[in-house]
Amino acid sequence: MSTKPTTTDLQWTELDQRAVDTVRVLAADAVQKVGNGHPGTAMSLAPAAYTLFQKVMRHDPADADWTGRDRFVLSAGHSSLTLYIQLYLAGYGLELDDLKAFRTWGSRTPGHPEYGHTTGVETTTGPLGQGVANAVGMAMAARYERGLFDPQAAPGTSPFDHTIWVIAGDGCLQEGISAEASSLAGHQKLGNLVLLWDDNHISIEGDTETAVSEDTLKRYESYGWHVQRVDQLPSGDLDPEGLHRALLAAKAETERPSFIAARSIIAWPAPNAQNTEASHGSALGEEEIAATKRVLGFDPEKTFEVSDEVIAHTREALDRGREAKAEWEKSFAAWRTANPERAAGFDRIAAGELPAGWKDKLPVFEAGHAVATRAASGKVLQALGGVIPELWGGSADLAGSNNTTIDKTSSFLPAGNSLPEADPYGRTIHFGIREHAMAAAMNGIALHGNTRIYGGTFLVFSDYMRNAVRLSALMHLPVTYVWTHDSVGLGEDGPTHQPVEHLASLRAIPGLNVVRPADANETAIAWREIIERGKKDFGKSAPHGLALSRQGLPTYPADENAAKGGYVLFDAEGGEAQAVLIATGSEVQLAVEARDELQAAGVPTRVVSMPCVEWFEEQDQEYKDSVLPPSVKARVAVEAGIGLTWHRYVGDAGRIVSLEHFGASADAKVLFREFGFTAAHVAEAARESLAAAAR
Repeated sequence: MSTKPTTTDLQWTELDQRAVDTVRVLAADAVQKVGNGHPGTAMSLAPAAYTLFQKVMRHDPADADWTGRDRFVLSAGHSSLTLYIQLYLAGYGLELDDLKAFRTWGSRTPGHPEYGHTTGVETTTGPLGQGVANAVGMAMAARYERGLFDPQAAPGTSPFDHTIWVIAGDGCLQEGISAEASSLAGHQKLGNLVLLWDDNHISIEGDTETAVSEDTLKRYESYGWHVQRVDQLPSGDLDPEGLHRALLAAKAETERPSFIAARSIIAWPAPNAQNTEASHGSALGEEEIAATKRVLGFDPEKTFEVSDEVIAHTREALDRGREAKAEWEKSFAAWRTANPERAAGFDRIAAGELPAGWKDKLPVFEAGHAVATRAASGKVLQALGGVIPELWGGSADLAGSNNTTIDKTSSFLPAGNSLPEADPYGRTIHFGIREHAMAAAMNGIALHGNTRIYGGTFLVFSDYMRNAVRLSALMHLPVTYVWTHDSVGLGEDGPTHQPVEHLASLRAIPGLNVVRPADANETAIAWREIIERGKKDFGKSAPHGLALSRQGLPTYPADENAAKGGYVLFDAEGGEAQAVLIATGSEVQLAVEARDELQAAGVPTRVVSMPCVEWFEEQDQEYKDSVLPPSVKARVAVEAGIGLTWHRYVGDAGRIVSLEHFGASADAKVLFREFGFTAAHVAEAARESLAAAAR
């Protein structure tokens, strides 16, 4: 087969075209074999994905975690074969048997790409639009990383300069999260981000004329993006040369993120299935696949046909990757020699280690004073900011309420921004009123590596973030959500802003640790534990959600056992405990006051503060039994939210003081009194539990 280039601007041979057509028949065969999946987009996108992986991207299939690599995000995750087949062709470790096992139990090729499961997959993109926001976060992290290690380098000359590539579909761009994220990217002038839009005009319900009529290119122009369109070939196929030119032009644009619209025909060149909604999410059928193979010059009787010539050609990506990495390593070595202190910092951060003495900077709060846990959290962040340079974050326009400003003099904003604190490498991120994009961008920042990220808003608005929070748990990402105004205790803003079901519903997410500290000292210990757990280590690290109070709470002496998730804050006096009061957050003080009342009445009572149920459940049974003795059946759990969490801890004789309805607009003290969150009510519940336990 000829290897002579067929274009002048791009080294595109007949063998390249054969490889692209091989992608198409593999996509059709894989979906047909399992009986379900999404063949059409993988077929039409084959030239674009191939051009990226074989002609444009800087990557090394032999080292998928190489620091200097470009990142690729498939936001249109349903078209997972678009990625899997390129990973197979380039030599990332997938083989034909993996494609044959597509979407089956135990395979390395699940229905949507999963981070940590398949080598070469940079993020888990299931719900549409998440990948766009992940990519924005990665681009932000790349800029911040450059600021940590090589801030003075001229554009394009640093070993920390690389490009984030993302492929998105019509569905991704219809989702609101992509609009939030794209607006943020334009404002931040993320010149290291390139988004290729698969403009195929087809969604599950048919032609996108059913739902969309906006001018998407003008929308992205208004966001401040560099915009290009790639025309089709006369045949209707994507134009590799046009794609190549556009991708290189986008990479060269360093002042703005780049948007490339590529008009494609879904399932091209299937004779009957192309340009149909059926080809989006259904197998093409044996006859249509055979007809497609005839059009492309493949044997219709063969399945998963890959010639030795094609795989040998595409596996040359291993050689190119090795060369690119070797060239980068020269640049990296020169940087290390010129920047020994920064190099030492890089080594520490890359290893997941923390600076010596960082714990000594944590504040210890004097017992007795009333401090809102949101305020305590802010003091912790400011204390740690000076010693952990990789720690950064911000808020969805609520920094003054969330206390998430790590450095008031340093805002993460692009060069040319008019604000005096603007710094391309600033510590404090202003996400704007974009909660969903903030959460997904935080995932991208964590996935990028070499920084530690947090972001804040009100707890009630975690609903806007939930999909991304769930994905951070699915990927075991060390992101920290700072959720303040954690109960009806926020007061007059009323039920629209008062979280009731949120703590329980967030605890229902597997792998998310929800931490609701009782006081300032628990808050400091919680932050310390979160930071220590923050190494990105798949299967071990986890996201955390801090639920913090608006109102001041009494401060108790610090107890290291708070890091175990639950501990004895005040033990029974005058004998073994007859009752145990379990509480979190602002309700711990009620349990303490109720204990005083019960002790005065001759009932030895223990108070257990349980800031994190998930951490407590990690402890061995001996410790858990030492905190919650099985012999003590009289138990009361107190939390200003619905009581779903607490039934397993109080048992049949126990009682739960909870809020099983929405709040109201009034002063916090009034609300707590009217809704039964008083020491007297907790003590009465304990008496009821004692009576039930005695029956």
